[in-house]
Amino acid sequence: MAAKQYKAIGEEAWKNNVEKVNAELFIFTYGSLVVQLVKDFEDYGAVNKQLDKMGYNIGVRLIDDILARTGIDKCADFHTTAEVVAKVGFRVFLNIAPAIANWSADAKEFSLILEDNPLNDFCELPPKAVQEGLWYSNVLCGVIRGALEMMQMQTEVWFVHDVLRGDDVSEIRVKLVKILDEEVPVGDE
Repeated sequence: MAAKQYKAIGEEAWKNNVEKVNAELFIFTYGSLVVQLVKDFEDYGAVNKQLDKMGYNIGVRLIDDILARTGIDKCADFHTTAEVVAKVGFRVFLNIAPAIANWSADAKEFSLILEDNPLNDFCELPPKAVQEGLWYSNVLCGVIRGALEMMQMQTEVWFVHDVLRGDDVSEIRVKLVKILDEEVPVGDE
């Protein structure tokens, strides 16, 4: 499928197949969650790990929802995967479509450039959080990693830039580590 087709699939799913939640409620709830994690862990590195873990668990479940709503088949290659993540996954759940950029020479890494990140709305990080390495929207990295793992792709996903840290855009880097063998759960032969 061409990139334009994935864009159309994502837009169609957003318009017709997604139960919408009030954006401000979602954003403030997420912000409260991050604040509570900062209070609980008192270490920004631990907060980043917890957000990634939470996102991973969300991504593991969201991929089935995306596939059911869109009818997309398994991606043929990592380029197609990037298109589906950016143009379908992000559109269906956040109504944004990040640009895909900075492919590595071996085509195993790419960046998602978020001109607009709804999680950042109404948010300003304190200087200490920036200095000590908080990645406020790190839940997105976990979501991507979890969803791709369910599609048999082990990945590493991390933020490179974030507007909340003074950068011009937010950039998430996605690296394919390996294709996982499909395993049948024990007892499901």
